[in-house]
Amino acid sequence: MTIAVRKSATFLDYISVLKPAETSLLTLIGVFSAIVAAAGYPPVKIFLLIILALLSGSAGSNGLTNYLDRNVDARMARTCRRALPSERIYPAQKALPLIISLIVVGLALAWVLNPLCFAVGLIGVVASSVWRKTISCTFLGIIAGCSPVLIGWLAISPAFDIRLVLLCVLVAFWTPIHVWTLMLANHEDYFKAGLNYFPLSWPVRNVVKLLLVLSVLLYMVSVIIYLFGGFHLLYLIMASLLGALMIYANVRLLFSMSSTAAWRVYKLSAFPYLGIIFLTMALDVWLI
Repeated sequence: MTIAVRKSATFLDYISVLKPAETSLLTLIGVFSAIVAAAGYPPVKIFLLIILALLSGSAGSNGLTNYLDRNVDARMARTCRRALPSERIYPAQKALPLIISLIVVGLALAWVLNPLCFAVGLIGVVASSVWRKTISCTFLGIIAGCSPVLIGWLAISPAFDIRLVLLCVLVAFWTPIHVWTLMLANHEDYFKAGLNYFPLSWPVRNVVKLLLVLSVLLYMVSVIIYLFGGFHLLYLIMASLLGALMIYANVRLLFSMSSTAAWRVYKLSAFPYLGIIFLTMALDVWLI
């Protein structure tokens, strides 16, 4: 009789719980928002605090969602090998001190930046943590996705203006494209895990039609940002290129309705789209 020996968790296992790729994207869009708000040159000390606040808060929030989703993740082929559902970190509660510490540090730094940043950060943490794996997660994901943008901006300019609103609208249209294409690409995995909420509960053809409409609206918002945000030709060219790629990818998804096409839209929507368009905004105000 062989007795299974559970391996000890490594440093990289704990880092993986924090979802480094997602954390990096959220941190970057918040940092780029701060650069735009500062017209290219944020104060160095404040800028460093913004980076630390966003990095800590985003890592902690992503770690918390990983912790809360661990039982569902264990039932899905895509996620069952993660550190928590695979029990490389066992018991799962061993990850909580790191997760909670990062959230506390992130919120404390946000308070130092501006009480508005703290309030937005707290709302983002709550939104990313409640009602996981339900129909509400996409809409709460919009709130969580806008949180770093708001923190980065409000730390520099503690007032709402049309540019900030438009950046949040961009994230709002981007979020369902990013989330729903991941779900479509892994729909059988979700069904086997007992998850069948919108958009999985809809016919695939209806979902991909809606995704195409959202990709067109996303491009329109990116152009409106150019018109009302004071950006230049560099931004318009990149926004048009990225928008065309998103629309083209969703057209291909509409005609094929395959998991592979949905996965391609999902991968395109992450850093290639959201990361680069925010980077271009920062470069536009910095270089021109």
